[in-house]
Amino acid sequence: MYLSRIFLLLVLACLLLPVLTVLGAWLQADARSAEVLLGMAQTVLPDYALSSLVLCAWVLVGVVGMGTVSAVTVTLFEFRGRRVLEWALLLPLAMPAYVVAYAYTDFLQFSGPAQQWLREQWGLQGRVLPEIRSLWGAACVLALTLYPYVYLLARGALAERATHLMEAARLLGASLPRRIRAVALPLARPAIAAGAALAMMETLADYGVSSYFGVQTFTTGIYKSWLVMEDRLAAAQLSTVLLGVVLVVLLVERRAQSRLRFAGNRAAERAREAQPVRLHGGAQVLAQLLCLVPVLLGFVVPVVLLLHALWTSGDTTDWPWGRFLDWTWNSFRLGLLTALLAAAVASWLAFEARRQPRGPVTWAVQGVGLGYAVPGAVIVVGLLLPVGWVQARWPDWGVGAWVTATLLGLLWAYLVRFVAVALQSVHSGYARIPISLDESARMLGTPWSRLWRAVHWPLMRRSMAAAVLLVLVDVMKELPATLVLRPFNTDTLAVMAYQLARDERLGEAALPSLALVLVGLIPVMLLSRALRRPDPV
Repeated sequence: MYLSRIFLLLVLACLLLPVLTVLGAWLQADARSAEVLLGMAQTVLPDYALSSLVLCAWVLVGVVGMGTVSAVTVTLFEFRGRRVLEWALLLPLAMPAYVVAYAYTDFLQFSGPAQQWLREQWGLQGRVLPEIRSLWGAACVLALTLYPYVYLLARGALAERATHLMEAARLLGASLPRRIRAVALPLARPAIAAGAALAMMETLADYGVSSYFGVQTFTTGIYKSWLVMEDRLAAAQLSTVLLGVVLVVLLVERRAQSRLRFAGNRAAERAREAQPVRLHGGAQVLAQLLCLVPVLLGFVVPVVLLLHALWTSGDTTDWPWGRFLDWTWNSFRLGLLTALLAAAVASWLAFEARRQPRGPVTWAVQGVGLGYAVPGAVIVVGLLLPVGWVQARWPDWGVGAWVTATLLGLLWAYLVRFVAVALQSVHSGYARIPISLDESARMLGTPWSRLWRAVHWPLMRRSMAAAVLLVLVDVMKELPATLVLRPFNTDTLAVMAYQLARDERLGEAALPSLALVLVGLIPVMLLSRALRRPDPV
């Protein structure tokens, strides 16, 4: 028992170490790091902060607008194609944002097909369309791939009560615009805030889009202070600023989630009995366009552009198909190994928290659950700082080589970030297991060591499978941590798509990008299937 408890504490310490290291970086401040920070504060740091603020503001407008409008449309109105659009609006979740950036850059750049066609058709000279590699271009790409967060949560909130409350308001004489403004939107406001907070955390954590478009955000500033100025301590101190902003956004998301209320079975039954408003004519066409445009711009058009780039890139027999298989295998084995480890750790942590719902382990598990909100750049900095400290004092141990030259460091960073994803799935599985089953098993003499295997595991197989699948997909799409910590000859699909696109070899980058999209479709299809399944009454 004591050995198990010590091992549990070690696991929790490893998962919390990178964040705690970043927070403790100010205790190790020296003259060099102070000089680097002062120089950056006087030159580029204000621009980094302003760019990040403006980018978040534009993404916020985009995700709230597209997510709320599409959720209101498919929930409160009935029109032709609604059933298809309900799940199609989730498809941009399968698109990594940097893949969408590659697709639109190839199409909209100065020498791309769009501008060439416009110049030929209208006899124009020079640049016809604005530069896509800019702050507004990054905001558009991120908004198109992140709006499903708002759509998903707002749709769930509206589906519970909005329909029959809208019907009650109609019987009281309220017009349709007033019913939407006074009934539907206030009901969905906490869900919209929660989805927007999730989108903001993803925006702050982004590196692929901002780096490829040349947008100087706070995340790129962290990498520059570390890799260009070669000062990890200054990078960690900058990371604390970004970590503080992320924690504030996370608190907003948690507060919004705490305000969400889910109707019981009787209320859900009344909601299903109330019928959405049937649209005809121009109103139906408008509703279809409002839902179709985000799907086209966020998924269909990028996939078509990538397929076109793949088709027109030349003789595919000369392509490095063997290396592509190596990239795929590296991505899959890293993803699968991390997914299995994350599911096992999450199951263990959730089981311990269930045993001691008010103990210190529960608080530590909640801290581990924040890992997904921490940007990959922050995790990498927080991981390498203690490793460098140990390597400097005990060079014979070879800790640096173990972490940077093997898969150990990469798996460590993945677990810190994605154990939270597995925890969400495992917690949802435990929520469906009444605590009375545990009490009954304990009264029959079942020890704690056997309780999980005999009682919990048979009831949680689907939740565990979902945890493995979600972590697998997230790891295969992860870019910042993989880009820095991967050993030699361990390139992945995400890394090669980024490097080929950065070298303007967009035709070759299309193949690994499409492979990532194909993998990302798996959880999206499962999610849309779960949403279409009626709740038990």
